[in-house]
Amino acid sequence: MFMLAAALAMASPDPAPPGHDLVWADEFDRDGAPDASKWTYDTHANRGGWYNNEAQYYSADRLENARVEDGVLVIEARRERMEPTPADWGGQDYTSARLISTAGWRGGFVETRAKLPCGRGSWPAIWMLPQSPSGWPIGGEIDIMEHVGHRPGVVHASIHTQAYNHVRGTQSTATTQVADACDAFHLYQVRWTADEIVFLIDDAPIHRFANDGRGDPETWPFDKPFHLILNIAVGGDWGGEEGVDDAAFPQRMEVDYVRVYRPAD
Repeated sequence: MFMLAAALAMASPDPAPPGHDLVWADEFDRDGAPDASKWTYDTHANRGGWYNNEAQYYSADRLENARVEDGVLVIEARRERMEPTPADWGGQDYTSARLISTAGWRGGFVETRAKLPCGRGSWPAIWMLPQSPSGWPIGGEIDIMEHVGHRPGVVHASIHTQAYNHVRGTQSTATTQVADACDAFHLYQVRWTADEIVFLIDDAPIHRFANDGRGDPETWPFDKPFHLILNIAVGGDWGGEEGVDDAAFPQRMEVDYVRVYRPAD
């Protein structure tokens, strides 16, 4: 556990990390709906209910839940029931959005600059899953940032695989205090190579997960493209561990940019 510095000042795009080229980015510089060429909406579990007993309905193409304004992407979780009732509504009392990048990458350096919600019951995440679904946890999961509102400023970075996952209590994870995570922007980053996955906040490494070199997908499934996911869940087994403060909603995560770099040829 260590304290991180205050957020970086708003600035023009930084140069690529040494030895890397920028291959994909969204600077969120056009107001309105998120760029459909770069993002899709994940709504597949709305009717049956989302994983981990989460309480939200994830909308699609709804500005109340996902929009670009004033140079940032806003993902907003709201205390409301959908009206009129959509065909896939599962009776949820909250709405939110779950955005998935249309592109995927195998390795590289992924950087987001974000400000997090802190309302009790909010559960924002910046994370990655296989672009071609292969089941969980065998397919792997890279959690660049998770935060639950009942522990303000405590940021988690984790890896899940068949051998190492939270169901077994064997996940590979780090927990870091970012005192102003809900008041200021910070960089949430991952550097992924064939040898290891390194998590960073504001360029400072906080956790490493090494490839054991056995060629076993149960321990290292990270040899295929993953896409990026941005979302706010509500409640659930972890996010709602101390209940949901309805008076704290709406809650929003603001993302200044997303940039993906690959090693230069």
